[in-house]
Parts: sequence; C-alpha cells; structure tokens
Amino acid sequence: MSQRPGRLAGLTALITGAGRGIGAGIARRFAQEGAVLVLNSRTESDLALLQQEITAAGGQAWIVPADIGTAAGVQAVLAACAKGSGHIDILVHNAGIYPFAAIEQLTDETWQQTMETNLTSAFRLTRGLVAGMRERRFGRLLFTSSVTGNHVVVPGASHYAASKAGLNGFLRAAALEFAADGITVNGVEPGLVETPGALAVTTAEERAAMARFVPMKRWGNADDIAGAMLYLASRDAGYVTGQTIVVDGGALLPENGAVML
Repeated sequence: MSQRPGRLAGLTALITGAGRGIGAGIARRFAQEGAVLVLNSRTESDLALLQQEITAAGGQAWIVPADIGTAAGVQAVLAACAKGSGHIDILVHNAGIYPFAAIEQLTDETWQQTMETNLTSAFRLTRGLVAGMRERRFGRLLFTSSVTGNHVVVPGASHYAASKAGLNGFLRAAALEFAADGITVNGVEPGLVETPGALAVTTAEERAAMARFVPMKRWGNADDIAGAMLYLASRDAGYVTGQTIVVDGGALLPENGAVML
C-alpha cells in the first residue's frame, strides 16, 4: 500500500521565528505533512539543529538566519527564498518579541523594536510574497497573533498587546484585498504556551498557579498551535479567510477567574 501524501505535499513554506518554541513546532508538523521548509530566525545555531532534525527524518529544509525586525533582514529572507525555491506558497509569520516594561518605563526604542518585529515585518513579508502567490492563484498568509491585545491584557505588555491587535487588523485587511486571488489570510491566537521564553521568565510554581485558571488545567504547547496552523495552511481551509483561531485551553470562557478556583 502506498503511503498517503501529506496535507502540504508539493508546497513550500517560509516560517519565521522557527528556531525554537512555537515556530519549531510548526516546522516539525509542516515537514511531517510534506512541505518544503525555509526556516528563519536570528540564531543560526538553533536553525541548524532543527534543519538537521528535519532532514534526518526525511524532510527538506534550508535555513536563512536574519533579523526580520529590520527592513534589511526581511529583504535578505525574501532574496534567499527567490534564489532557493523560487517561490513561497505558505508564509507563517511567527517571529515575535515581548520585552516586558511598564508604560512609564517603556522606551521609544523598545516600542519601535517590538512593532518592527511583530507587526511591520508582517507587512513587509506580505508585500514581498503576494505577487508570486497571486500569479500562481494560491497562497496562505498565516500569522501567530495572541489573545493578548485582542481579548485580554497583562501589565507590562502594552507594546506587545498593541502589536498583536495591529496584526489582527492587518490580516483582516489583507484577507479582503487578496480574497479574489486565491490567497487566504488567517491567524492563530495562542493563550498560555510553554515556550523557552515563557519558561525563562516564570517558575514552575507560577506556571502551576496560572494553569488553575485554565479550564483544561494545563499550559498549551507548540504542537497545540501547530495543529491549528496546519489546518489553516492546508487546502481544507480554502474557504476560510480573515479569521483567527483562539487556542487557549478555554481560558477565555469564564466570566470571572473566581469560578476556576
């Protein structure tokens, strides 16, 4: 019996922020489903390890280390894509930063850096890739957004919240502009997810305390987000555009956190 082809067979996907955490999880899932991958992150060593893992499992991936928080970094990624595969069918813009700072201590530099990485790069990558997608009459533009800024907020994350709310606004506008071209634009809004970044700034006790307020009583993981991204990237979601999927274990459901205690 022949092996069933993956849901992304024959498609090439660019994944930003792919070195660790959610991005790496998305990369692994997409590779399992047959996509050829272009992996971007600022840290080349992280990308190299992931590339080795994917190719050892029979997948195809190449790496483009660059800081997409700058215009030059985005251009480097786009140039590498054009030189390598020649085209990109799926963009997963997952790269994001969240340097916590209260509003009164937040500097212009930190605000701008957060916006450039989380939001402006989404615009630059979309602008650079959409012409090729339109020509092929197929494309998936996917963004890792957040429940933060769109449904909830936390102290010290005003800049992060603003960037993610802006990202949702951008993806909906892009979805409308590209709907007639065979290009869909969607996002995933994670809740609490155990990533290297989250683990670095919280203790096990703090994470357990926060999990008490999640109906599923646990934090999410990269695979939880990757599954939602896979659906949106696949042809199964061909009639879905301008939408976001909340993946939060039900954390937004309670009217008040007291009901979870």
